[in-house]
Amino acid sequence: MTVIDVHTHMFTAKWLQLLQEKSGIYNVKTRPDGQREVFRGDTPVVIPQKGHFDWDLRIAHMDAAKIDVSVVSLTCPNVYWGGEEVSVMAAREANDNVADAQSRFPDRIRWFASLPWEYPQRAVEELERSCSKGAVGVMVLANVAGKSLTDPMFAPVWKAIDDRKLPVLVHPTDPPGVDFMDMTKFDLSWSVGFMFDTTLAITRMIFEGFFDTYPNLKIIASHGGGTLPYLVGRFEKGDEVELPQRRQMKRKPTDYLRHIYYDSITYDLRPLKYLIEIVGPEHVMFGTDWPHWVHDTKGAFANTAALPEAQCKAIRGSNAQRVFGF
Repeated sequence: MTVIDVHTHMFTAKWLQLLQEKSGIYNVKTRPDGQREVFRGDTPVVIPQKGHFDWDLRIAHMDAAKIDVSVVSLTCPNVYWGGEEVSVMAAREANDNVADAQSRFPDRIRWFASLPWEYPQRAVEELERSCSKGAVGVMVLANVAGKSLTDPMFAPVWKAIDDRKLPVLVHPTDPPGVDFMDMTKFDLSWSVGFMFDTTLAITRMIFEGFFDTYPNLKIIASHGGGTLPYLVGRFEKGDEVELPQRRQMKRKPTDYLRHIYYDSITYDLRPLKYLIEIVGPEHVMFGTDWPHWVHDTKGAFANTAALPEAQCKAIRGSNAQRVFGF
Protein backbone atom coordinates (compact mmCIF):
# COMPACT_ATOMS: atom_id res chain seq x y z
CA MET A 1 0.00 0.00 0.00
CA THR A 2 1.44 3.37 -1.05
CA VAL A 3 1.38 5.95 1.77
CA ILE A 4 1.40 9.64 0.84
CA ASP A 5 1.65 12.31 3.55
CA VAL A 6 0.03 15.52 2.24
CA HIS A 7 0.55 17.58 5.40
CA THR A 8 4.17 17.85 6.53
CA HIS A 9 6.34 20.94 6.91
CA MET A 10 9.76 22.50 6.47
CA PHE A 11 11.77 25.64 7.29
CA THR A 12 15.18 26.85 6.23
CA ALA A 13 17.80 28.60 8.34
CA LYS A 14 17.80 31.58 5.96
CA TRP A 15 14.00 31.83 6.10
CA LEU A 16 14.10 31.87 9.91
CA GLN A 17 16.82 34.52 9.86
CA LEU A 18 14.75 36.67 7.49
CA LEU A 19 11.73 36.27 9.75
CA GLN A 20 13.64 37.50 12.80
CA GLU A 21 15.47 40.33 11.06
CA LYS A 22 12.95 41.62 8.50
CA SER A 23 9.40 40.77 9.60
CA GLY A 24 9.00 43.50 12.19
CA ILE A 25 6.26 41.51 13.94
CA TYR A 26 7.65 38.04 14.67
CA ASN A 27 10.20 37.19 17.32
CA VAL A 28 11.76 34.07 18.83
CA LYS A 29 11.52 33.37 22.56
CA THR A 30 12.75 30.54 24.76
CA ARG A 31 10.06 28.38 26.36
CA PRO A 32 10.31 27.08 29.95
CA ASP A 33 11.38 23.70 28.51
CA GLY A 34 14.28 25.31 26.67
CA GLN A 35 12.81 25.11 23.18
CA ARG A 36 12.87 28.16 20.91
CA GLU A 37 9.42 29.26 19.74
CA VAL A 38 8.27 31.79 17.14
CA PHE A 39 5.81 34.38 18.45
CA ARG A 40 3.76 37.13 16.82
CA GLY A 41 3.95 39.65 19.61
CA ASP A 42 2.91 37.55 22.61
CA THR A 43 1.02 34.96 20.56
CA PRO A 44 2.81 31.61 20.10
CA VAL A 45 2.94 30.50 16.46
CA VAL A 46 5.31 27.58 15.93
CA ILE A 47 8.20 25.69 17.56
CA PRO A 48 10.94 24.94 14.99
CA GLN A 49 12.21 21.37 15.23
CA LYS A 50 15.36 19.79 13.80
CA GLY A 51 13.26 17.90 11.27
CA HIS A 52 12.06 21.17 9.75
CA PHE A 53 15.59 21.80 8.48
CA ASP A 54 17.15 18.35 7.98
CA TRP A 55 16.09 16.43 4.85
CA ASP A 56 18.11 13.34 5.72
CA LEU A 57 16.33 13.17 9.07
CA ARG A 58 13.01 13.50 7.23
CA ILE A 59 13.78 10.59 4.91
CA ALA A 60 14.87 8.48 7.90
CA HIS A 61 11.55 9.27 9.62
CA MET A 62 9.62 8.39 6.47
CA ASP A 63 11.50 5.10 6.18
CA ALA A 64 10.83 4.20 9.81
CA ALA A 65 7.15 5.13 9.55
CA LYS A 66 6.77 3.52 6.10
CA ILE A 67 5.70 6.74 4.36
CA ASP A 68 6.47 6.53 0.66
CA VAL A 69 5.98 10.16 -0.42
CA SER A 70 5.73 13.44 1.50
CA VAL A 71 4.15 16.56 -0.02
CA VAL A 72 6.05 19.20 1.93
CA SER A 73 5.08 22.82 2.62
CA LEU A 74 6.43 25.84 4.44
CA THR A 75 4.20 26.29 7.46
CA CYS A 76 2.99 29.45 9.21
CA PRO A 77 3.79 32.29 9.27
CA ASN A 78 4.83 31.51 5.70
CA VAL A 79 5.98 34.65 3.81
CA TYR A 80 3.34 37.29 4.56
CA TRP A 81 5.61 39.80 6.27
CA GLY A 82 8.51 42.18 5.64
CA GLY A 83 7.29 44.02 2.56
CA GLU A 84 7.30 43.03 -1.11
CA GLU A 85 10.95 42.24 -1.72
CA VAL A 86 11.37 40.36 1.56
CA SER A 87 8.18 38.36 0.95
CA VAL A 88 9.35 37.39 -2.53
CA MET A 89 12.82 36.54 -1.20
CA ALA A 90 11.36 34.36 1.55
CA ALA A 91 9.10 32.52 -0.92
CA ARG A 92 11.96 31.87 -3.33
CA GLU A 93 14.16 30.65 -0.47
CA ALA A 94 11.54 28.16 0.70
CA ASN A 95 10.56 26.98 -2.77
CA ASP A 96 14.13 26.55 -3.96
CA ASN A 97 14.90 24.53 -0.83
CA VAL A 98 12.12 22.00 -1.41
CA ALA A 99 12.83 21.89 -5.14
CA ASP A 100 16.41 20.95 -4.30
CA ALA A 101 15.16 18.31 -1.87
CA GLN A 102 12.97 16.82 -4.58
CA SER A 103 15.98 16.63 -6.88
CA ARG A 104 17.88 14.79 -4.13
CA PHE A 105 15.00 12.44 -3.32
CA PRO A 106 12.92 12.34 -6.51
CA ASP A 107 10.83 9.33 -5.48
CA ARG A 108 10.09 10.59 -1.97
CA ILE A 109 9.56 14.38 -1.95
CA ARG A 110 6.91 16.54 -3.61
CA TRP A 111 5.99 20.07 -2.55
CA PHE A 112 3.49 22.90 -2.26
CA ALA A 113 4.73 26.32 -3.41
CA SER A 114 4.60 29.30 -1.07
CA LEU A 115 3.63 32.59 -2.73
CA PRO A 116 3.89 36.30 -1.80
CA TRP A 117 0.07 36.60 -1.90
CA GLU A 118 -0.04 40.27 -0.87
CA TYR A 119 1.64 41.15 -4.18
CA PRO A 120 -0.50 39.31 -6.77
CA GLN A 121 1.67 39.92 -9.82
CA ARG A 122 4.75 38.69 -7.98
CA ALA A 123 2.74 35.76 -6.62
CA VAL A 124 1.71 34.67 -10.11
CA GLU A 125 5.31 34.97 -11.26
CA GLU A 126 6.48 32.83 -8.32
CA LEU A 127 3.74 30.30 -9.05
CA GLU A 128 4.99 29.93 -12.63
CA ARG A 129 8.61 29.69 -11.48
CA SER A 130 7.74 27.13 -8.80
CA CYS A 131 5.71 24.94 -11.15
CA SER A 132 8.62 24.93 -13.58
CA LYS A 133 10.79 23.65 -10.72
CA GLY A 134 8.36 20.85 -9.81
CA ALA A 135 5.72 22.23 -7.42
CA VAL A 136 2.58 20.06 -7.42
CA GLY A 137 0.35 22.50 -5.57
CA VAL A 138 0.17 25.67 -3.49
CA MET A 139 0.17 26.31 0.26
CA VAL A 140 -1.80 29.28 1.57
CA LEU A 141 -2.55 30.29 5.12
CA ALA A 142 -6.22 30.66 6.05
CA ASN A 143 -5.73 34.40 6.33
CA VAL A 144 -3.07 36.41 4.53
CA ALA A 145 -1.84 38.97 7.05
CA GLY A 146 -5.44 39.33 8.23
CA LYS A 147 -7.03 39.43 4.78
CA SER A 148 -9.68 36.91 3.72
CA LEU A 149 -8.68 34.47 0.99
CA THR A 150 -11.73 35.63 -0.97
CA ASP A 151 -10.53 39.25 -1.00
CA PRO A 152 -10.78 40.55 -4.61
CA MET A 153 -7.11 41.51 -4.54
CA PHE A 154 -6.19 37.82 -4.70
CA ALA A 155 -8.32 37.07 -7.78
CA PRO A 156 -5.36 37.00 -10.23
CA VAL A 157 -3.58 34.44 -8.06
CA TRP A 158 -6.64 32.21 -7.72
CA LYS A 159 -7.27 32.38 -11.47
CA ALA A 160 -3.70 31.30 -12.21
CA ILE A 161 -4.02 28.40 -9.76
CA ASP A 162 -7.44 27.44 -11.12
CA ASP A 163 -6.11 27.49 -14.68
CA ARG A 164 -3.46 24.97 -13.62
CA LYS A 165 -6.03 22.85 -11.68
CA LEU A 166 -3.67 22.66 -8.72
CA PRO A 167 -4.32 21.31 -5.22
CA VAL A 168 -4.17 24.05 -2.56
CA LEU A 169 -3.45 23.27 1.08
CA VAL A 170 -5.31 25.82 3.23
CA HIS A 171 -3.40 25.88 6.51
CA PRO A 172 -4.31 27.88 9.61
CA THR A 173 -2.27 30.46 11.42
CA ASP A 174 -3.14 32.71 14.33
CA PRO A 175 -6.49 34.29 13.40
CA PRO A 176 -7.02 38.06 13.35
CA GLY A 177 -8.01 39.31 16.78
CA VAL A 178 -6.34 36.45 18.65
CA ASP A 179 -4.72 38.98 20.99
CA PHE A 180 -8.15 40.26 22.04
CA MET A 181 -9.71 36.80 22.48
CA ASP A 182 -7.34 35.75 25.30
CA MET A 183 -5.91 32.87 23.27
CA THR A 184 -2.27 33.46 24.08
CA LYS A 185 -2.39 31.19 27.16
CA PHE A 186 -2.23 27.40 27.04
CA ASP A 187 -1.59 27.45 23.26
CA LEU A 188 -5.28 28.15 22.67
CA SER A 189 -4.28 29.90 19.46
CA TRP A 190 -3.26 26.43 18.25
CA SER A 191 -6.01 24.21 19.70
CA VAL A 192 -8.91 26.63 19.12
CA GLY A 193 -7.66 29.55 17.01
CA PHE A 194 -6.22 27.39 14.24
CA MET A 195 -9.51 25.49 13.90
CA PHE A 196 -11.43 28.77 13.78
CA ASP A 197 -9.08 30.20 11.15
CA THR A 198 -9.50 27.30 8.72
CA THR A 199 -13.25 27.02 9.31
CA LEU A 200 -13.90 30.71 8.65
CA ALA A 201 -11.73 30.77 5.52
CA ILE A 202 -13.48 27.80 3.88
CA THR A 203 -16.95 28.93 5.01
CA ARG A 204 -16.42 32.25 3.27
CA MET A 205 -15.41 30.40 0.12
CA ILE A 206 -18.57 28.30 0.24
CA PHE A 207 -21.06 31.10 0.88
CA GLU A 208 -19.41 33.57 -1.51
CA GLY A 209 -19.69 31.13 -4.41
CA PHE A 210 -15.91 30.84 -4.64
CA PHE A 211 -16.00 27.27 -5.94
CA ASP A 212 -18.37 28.27 -8.72
CA THR A 213 -15.94 30.98 -9.82
CA TYR A 214 -12.93 28.64 -9.59
CA PRO A 215 -14.32 25.16 -10.36
CA ASN A 216 -10.93 23.52 -10.94
CA LEU A 217 -9.50 24.25 -7.49
CA LYS A 218 -8.70 21.25 -5.33
CA ILE A 219 -8.82 22.83 -1.89
CA ILE A 220 -7.46 20.72 1.00
CA ALA A 221 -8.76 21.89 4.39
CA SER A 222 -6.16 21.23 7.08
CA HIS A 223 -6.66 19.31 10.30
CA GLY A 224 -9.76 17.45 9.23
CA GLY A 225 -11.36 20.70 8.07
CA GLY A 226 -11.26 22.38 11.47
CA THR A 227 -14.89 22.43 12.60
CA LEU A 228 -16.41 22.40 9.11
CA PRO A 229 -17.93 18.87 9.34
CA TYR A 230 -19.49 19.61 12.72
CA LEU A 231 -21.20 22.76 11.35
CA VAL A 232 -22.90 21.07 8.40
CA GLY A 233 -26.36 21.40 9.96
CA ARG A 234 -25.91 25.10 10.73
CA PHE A 235 -24.68 25.73 7.20
CA GLU A 236 -27.74 24.05 5.72
CA LYS A 237 -30.12 25.92 8.04
CA GLY A 238 -28.38 29.22 7.35
CA ASP A 239 -28.73 28.66 3.62
CA GLU A 240 -32.38 27.73 4.06
CA VAL A 241 -33.26 31.06 5.70
CA GLU A 242 -30.95 33.26 3.60
CA LEU A 243 -32.54 36.11 1.66
CA PRO A 244 -32.69 35.02 -2.00
CA GLN A 245 -31.17 38.28 -3.24
CA ARG A 246 -28.12 37.79 -1.02
CA ARG A 247 -27.45 34.17 -1.93
CA GLN A 248 -24.23 33.77 -3.94
CA MET A 249 -23.57 30.02 -4.11
CA LYS A 250 -25.26 27.86 -6.75
CA ARG A 251 -25.40 24.61 -4.76
CA LYS A 252 -26.10 23.56 -1.20
CA PRO A 253 -23.42 23.96 1.49
CA THR A 254 -23.06 20.19 1.89
CA ASP A 255 -22.32 19.88 -1.82
CA TYR A 256 -19.32 22.17 -1.38
CA LEU A 257 -18.15 20.31 1.72
CA ARG A 258 -18.10 17.21 -0.48
CA HIS A 259 -16.37 19.10 -3.29
CA ILE A 260 -13.20 19.94 -1.36
CA TYR A 261 -10.67 17.67 0.36
CA TYR A 262 -9.38 17.21 3.89
CA ASP A 263 -6.40 15.73 5.65
CA SER A 264 -6.76 13.08 8.34
CA ILE A 265 -5.13 15.03 11.19
CA THR A 266 -7.80 14.80 13.89
CA TYR A 267 -5.75 13.22 16.72
CA ASP A 268 -8.72 10.99 17.49
CA LEU A 269 -10.51 8.26 15.56
CA ARG A 270 -14.01 9.51 16.36
CA PRO A 271 -13.84 12.88 14.55
CA LEU A 272 -12.09 11.16 11.64
CA LYS A 273 -15.01 8.74 11.29
CA TYR A 274 -17.47 11.63 11.48
CA LEU A 275 -15.55 13.56 8.82
CA ILE A 276 -15.71 10.52 6.54
CA GLU A 277 -19.44 10.17 7.22
CA ILE A 278 -20.06 13.78 6.15
CA VAL A 279 -17.76 14.14 3.12
CA GLY A 280 -17.03 10.57 2.01
CA PRO A 281 -13.79 8.58 2.27
CA GLU A 282 -12.72 9.64 -1.23
CA HIS A 283 -12.23 13.23 0.01
CA VAL A 284 -9.83 12.54 2.89
CA MET A 285 -6.04 12.21 2.59
CA PHE A 286 -3.33 11.09 4.97
CA GLY A 287 -1.45 13.71 7.00
CA THR A 288 0.93 13.72 9.96
CA ASP A 289 1.99 17.36 10.61
CA TRP A 290 5.56 16.09 11.00
CA PRO A 291 7.94 17.38 12.32
CA HIS A 292 5.92 19.79 14.48
CA TRP A 293 6.06 19.34 18.24
CA VAL A 294 2.41 18.25 17.92
CA HIS A 295 2.86 15.89 14.98
CA ASP A 296 0.83 12.68 15.07
CA THR A 297 2.50 10.15 12.81
CA LYS A 298 1.67 7.20 15.07
CA GLY A 299 -1.90 8.39 15.52
CA ALA A 300 -2.38 8.91 11.80
CA PHE A 301 -1.43 5.30 11.11
CA ALA A 302 -3.42 3.92 14.06
CA ASN A 303 -6.58 5.85 13.19
CA THR A 304 -6.53 4.93 9.51
CA ALA A 305 -5.75 1.29 10.39
CA ALA A 306 -9.00 1.19 12.40
CA LEU A 307 -11.06 2.05 9.30
CA PRO A 308 -12.42 -0.46 6.78
CA GLU A 309 -9.65 -1.68 4.49
CA ALA A 310 -10.92 0.14 1.39
CA GLN A 311 -11.17 3.43 3.28
CA CYS A 312 -7.72 2.96 4.80
CA LYS A 313 -6.16 2.32 1.39
CA ALA A 314 -7.90 5.32 -0.17
CA ILE A 315 -6.97 7.74 2.60
CA ARG A 316 -3.37 6.58 2.97
CA GLY A 317 -2.56 6.80 -0.70
CA SER A 318 -4.93 6.36 -3.62
CA ASN A 319 -6.91 9.56 -2.99
CA ALA A 320 -3.71 11.61 -3.10
CA GLN A 321 -2.54 9.77 -6.20
CA ARG A 322 -5.78 10.81 -7.90
CA VAL A 323 -5.79 14.42 -6.64
CA PHE A 324 -2.13 15.12 -7.38
CA GLY A 325 -1.87 12.93 -10.46
CA PHE A 326 1.08 10.91 -9.13
